[in-house]
Amino acid sequence: MTDESRTTRPTAPVSKRKAASARGAARRLGVEDWTDAALRVLLRDGVAAITIAKVCEELGVTKGSFYWHFDGIDQLLETTAQFWCADRNDAARGISDLDDLPVRERLDRMGAVLTGERVWQVELAVRDWARTNARVAEAVKSLDQRIFHTLTKTLIELGFPPDQAEMRAGLMCFAGIGFVHGNQNLPVPTEEQRREFFRFITQPPH
Repeated sequence: MTDESRTTRPTAPVSKRKAASARGAARRLGVEDWTDAALRVLLRDGVAAITIAKVCEELGVTKGSFYWHFDGIDQLLETTAQFWCADRNDAARGISDLDDLPVRERLDRMGAVLTGERVWQVELAVRDWARTNARVAEAVKSLDQRIFHTLTKTLIELGFPPDQAEMRAGLMCFAGIGFVHGNQNLPVPTEEQRREFFRFITQPPH
């Protein structure tokens, strides 16, 4: 073997290309891709199963890609809860752009949230998680308050005085939370039953 062949290092450029490719993949993924992957693991295996290795496996990337976005698993967990409970995920619950809808259609849209399977699965998992994590609990609280205020505003537009609007909005919120926790044990309301509930709760007092 010649000195020239011994000093040739063809692997170095390849390694640099791979590293650059990995960095590019990490940048392309984006934070929401990571939070979606964490939610899938949460639904399938529970919050204790959300590890760096598990989420990387879910996305088919290396741990180096993970550390491009997060300092550690706790940061991913908190970001996942915040993403799910944030305004940007209102579309997943069917409650985005509500102000542009007629009042009755707006209430129907809110009612549909009660029977959205993907929604209740994730919210049940996130609400259970909130029992042991203060930051997750704060994110859930923010979500509940946003929905409550949206309902209250809608009921005021229907002509209810503020105190009545708040009482009825509270009942609807509690019904929604109850559905999240109880629909595995109780019959899922049909669309007509859901509409009837909303007609009942939004009927002006005689």
